[in-house]
Amino acid sequence: MISAAVLLPVALFCIWRGGVAFGLLITAASVATGTEWNDMAGPRRTDWRYALLPFALFLACASAWAGWLPLGLACLAAGGLAMMAAGPGTPAKPVPGMPGLGWLRPPWAQAFGFLYLGPAAIALPWLRAGPAGLGNILFLLCVVWASDIGAYIVGRMIGGPKLAPAISPGKTRSGAVGGLIAASLAGLAVARGVSVDPPVVRVLILAALLGILAQAGDLLESAFKRHFGVKDSGTLIPGHGGVLDRLDAVLSVAPAAAILALLAGQGEFLWR
Repeated sequence: MISAAVLLPVALFCIWRGGVAFGLLITAASVATGTEWNDMAGPRRTDWRYALLPFALFLACASAWAGWLPLGLACLAAGGLAMMAAGPGTPAKPVPGMPGLGWLRPPWAQAFGFLYLGPAAIALPWLRAGPAGLGNILFLLCVVWASDIGAYIVGRMIGGPKLAPAISPGKTRSGAVGGLIAASLAGLAVARGVSVDPPVVRVLILAALLGILAQAGDLLESAFKRHFGVKDSGTLIPGHGGVLDRLDAVLSVAPAAAILALLAGQGEFLWR
């Protein structure tokens, strides 16, 4: 609760302010997720390969913040290719492994970090820079937050069959449904707050779809942590784990929202 009380106002201020504040927030978060991914999947911290992913994410995020999307994508591609060409180096620790993820070992595991973390590092600053950026970012984040909170509350209250016991034993099917309902309602509340007469059905469907992606992103990160044999991605946030633990759902939702914004036009709300 103390960590959330400190971090949430800072995040909300940067989201509202946009510009430099939001760019610095996303850049710092991207570098932190890259570092945490390396700690799970990458070489030792003394290996020069360790710097490739955080540095590429920094460049990609800064490029998207400046409006140079092709340059950001090029930074990610170049970093991933450089990692593959350099080879695995000396792994920091053995990988226990999880069925279905046997391929996720150095150097593939290290290179996969560029594909897993990079799209959101580009999508978030690009989304916020548009004329409808504040509304779209609030819509995206509130859907993710509501999905997480709704799933937790309903899952604890109702319980029932597990959603994916081999990946995340604590998640239930009732919680998943509760999360989707909460995501839909939160998305509708944001849409009504930032636009005039939004299309209710379209907003509810869009928020539910993004809520599904959010839950999938949460499960995906849980699978990665089980594969690498860690409980949390890091220890940067007391009581919460790592930055990657807090942004796992955003990693899957942000690129999808950016594609929708690109199709609708950067100046339009996602639900238009």
